[in-house]
Amino acid sequence: MDVVAKGKYQEWLTEEALLLLEGWARDGLTDEQIAHNMGISVRALYQWKKKYVQIFQALKKGKEVVDRQVENALLKSALGYHYEEEALTNKGEVVTLRKYQPPNTTAAIFWLKNRKPVDWRDKVITEHEGKIEHEIVVEWGGSSGVSDNED
Repeated sequence: MDVVAKGKYQEWLTEEALLLLEGWARDGLTDEQIAHNMGISVRALYQWKKKYVQIFQALKKGKEVVDRQVENALLKSALGYHYEEEALTNKGEVVTLRKYQPPNTTAAIFWLKNRKPVDWRDKVITEHEGKIEHEIVVEWGGSSGVSDNED
C-alpha cells in the first residue's frame, strides 16, 4: 500500500465520503481521476476496492446509474422522440415548439447488434454437416498443335 494512503482509507468509509465517491463514478470519472481526487494512487484505490466493500459498492453503484442513463439515451435515440424547444419570435415573444427527432439508424443498429447478436451480427456463420462429394475430370490427349516429331 502507498505510504501516503496508509490510514487514509478511514476517512473514505464515512457516509458522506462514500456518497462523494458514488457521485464521482456517476459523473463518469475514471478510477484514475477518482484516485487523484482522493489524493491517492490508482493502485491504492484498487487495493481499497478489494479490501473495503463499502468503497467497491459506492463506485459500482455510481457507475451503474450512468450506464443506465446512457443505455436509456441510446434507446431513445434509436426509437426517435418528441421534445420541446423554446424559440423567440420576431415580436420578441418566447414560444414553445414541439419538435420530433427521427430515429437514429446507427443507434438502432448498434443496439440490435449488441442486444440480439445472433440475429443482427454482420458475419453469418454457416455450418455444414456430412460429406461434400466432388468429381475431378482431367482430360488427356487431344491436339495441342505441338508435334512430338521434329523433322
